[in-house]
Amino acid sequence: MSFFTDLAHQFIDGQWRTGSGSWDIIDFDPYNGEKLAAITVATVEEVDEAYRAAERAQREWAETNPYTRRLVFERALRITEEREAEIIEAITTELGGTRLKAVYEVHLAKEFLREAIQLALRPEGRILPSPVDGKENRVYRLPVGVIGVISPFNFPFLVTLKSIAPALALGNAVVIKPNQNAPVVGGGLIAKIFKDAGLPAGLLNVLVTDIAEIGDALIEHPVPKVISFAGSDRTGRHVASVAGSHFKRVILELSGNSALVVLDDADLDYAVDAAVFSRFVYQGQVCMAANRILVDRSILEEFTGKFLAKVTSLRTGDPADPATDIGPVINNFQAEALTSLVDQALAEGATALVRGRTRGNLVEPTVLTGLPADSPVLRQEIFGPVALLIPFDGEEEAVRMANDSPYGLSGAVHTANVERGVRFAKRIDTGMMHVNDSTIQDEPLVAFGGEKYSGLGRLNGDSTVEAFTTQKWISVQHERSPFPF
Repeated sequence: MSFFTDLAHQFIDGQWRTGSGSWDIIDFDPYNGEKLAAITVATVEEVDEAYRAAERAQREWAETNPYTRRLVFERALRITEEREAEIIEAITTELGGTRLKAVYEVHLAKEFLREAIQLALRPEGRILPSPVDGKENRVYRLPVGVIGVISPFNFPFLVTLKSIAPALALGNAVVIKPNQNAPVVGGGLIAKIFKDAGLPAGLLNVLVTDIAEIGDALIEHPVPKVISFAGSDRTGRHVASVAGSHFKRVILELSGNSALVVLDDADLDYAVDAAVFSRFVYQGQVCMAANRILVDRSILEEFTGKFLAKVTSLRTGDPADPATDIGPVINNFQAEALTSLVDQALAEGATALVRGRTRGNLVEPTVLTGLPADSPVLRQEIFGPVALLIPFDGEEEAVRMANDSPYGLSGAVHTANVERGVRFAKRIDTGMMHVNDSTIQDEPLVAFGGEKYSGLGRLNGDSTVEAFTTQKWISVQHERSPFPF
């Protein structure tokens, strides 16, 4: 497809280039296996070129009037709106995203672009009092400089924009390394939008490469001051370790094992709808997805019947078909891993209330119950359409079960009593918790991030300003300071 081959390149200092590595990353359609593009990987030398270009361009960009910077994001939003159908098709083709998923991702991406327009004007300095006579303390909020962004495959258009748009709006430059499974939607497509929007050359660079080629060069390079990473906790741990050893700030959005909790007074039909969406949207390949559906035992039978009826009605197939609910998982490795996980759970004594088939990368929904309390499956992220249905007896046990995980990203609780839900939510060790809604939520103004192994730092709104700026104290002595010698 010409769309993919046109954008399947390195983008360095405003120029589309072929990488100088000795091997190619192949971009596949996960549904039909069609080869979309081959991209020769970037090398360590190109990592250096991208960061040096960003460093040069950033100095002038930081001095540019923020009202002028804002115009770029207004144009980027218009371009995204004009090309929305094309972007939706790209998400469906490269990621196997259903139309529902693609429309949802583009909608949120536009909201974050709208927020970036305002962020350009957000940083404010302060004047603080001093105990020293005649002294004035000025605290300036300044861009950090250059930011490295390592983005995931599952929501690459949205998640990449969440970092790069505010970072640029605040006066920084950016180098993106998109995931190998999403080099166009998470890289070239975004570069094209901002290039056409008039972003000066060098401020946004895209490197399609792999750690096998460049090692830790993207993180260790002396130019970037912040690394924004979204992906697995295993890789995030490595990113944090390497970045920390070089005194770089990290923003980590990592794995999840969210619980959606249904209390005994919940609206069951509504809770079922929220649970099915929270578990199965984009084939369950979402860090905030509800791995675990916790249901009060007093309503378990009724909930289970409604839940299974909804799950078995989901259609698995071609993501380009608007009637499809479940498209392919991202690759064959993931499909096989999910099959092995279900086999493991069944071997441990779990019962399959629904056992979906696996056909190539198409993995039909599975619902498991009766897992032993010590099962490792209960405490790991399941990146696919496999739901765990778990009964509990009363709120105290529900709190204990929800917190019995090394992760703490998102969660939800359903109850007829909103304040009961809020009290429950406060007791759950997660960065985000939603009362009477899905576990999958993201909004431009609200702090987004996790606890425990689910990450470090926050993005969105004021949190983004904190993440991508630094504070500088400049004092002015208007009188003469007395010195002891």
